[in-house]
Amino acid sequence: MARPVNTRLDEHLPTDHKLSQVYRVGAGLMGLLLVAFGILGLIDQIGFFDTGGATVLALNTNGALSVLSICIGLLLFVGMVIGGNFASTLNIVLGLAFIASGFVNLALLDTGMNFLAFKIQNVLFSFVVGVMLMWFGMYGRVGSALPHDNPYWRARNPEQAAREDRAAAAARLSHGF
Repeated sequence: MARPVNTRLDEHLPTDHKLSQVYRVGAGLMGLLLVAFGILGLIDQIGFFDTGGATVLALNTNGALSVLSICIGLLLFVGMVIGGNFASTLNIVLGLAFIASGFVNLALLDTGMNFLAFKIQNVLFSFVVGVMLMWFGMYGRVGSALPHDNPYWRARNPEQAAREDRAAAAARLSHGF
């Protein structure tokens, strides 16, 4: 019988769980990419709200986008350092923000409101980074086939987890372990 699951996404991951490494690596890689893009944009001394078409790493940029990229990249580094549930949740939230930004900036292309100098390649980059961040953040947290030793599966299925724990304990006792 299906029943609602009343578990928040940020619960039930032990601080030393191996999933934390996935969340940390994801946050660190995306943070490094964004900081590098931002620094290269600032080195080129492009105007803060210039929409003249200056490119860095095949993406259009300006000073505002460079500073924003550095700030988001540093926030991802903070997530990498903290790790665990914080990094996972941060990856998910920022992933959603990148996807939303892609849609907003897609609507603003070729308008006077395109203050971040986005072009279609920036929109596509925003979508890709958003999906990657969400993948890193959701890895091992959501899905229909999580292993039964996964802390999120155990939190969502406490009765079955308790039955499996009792069966494993009984098996250890019967084998003399």
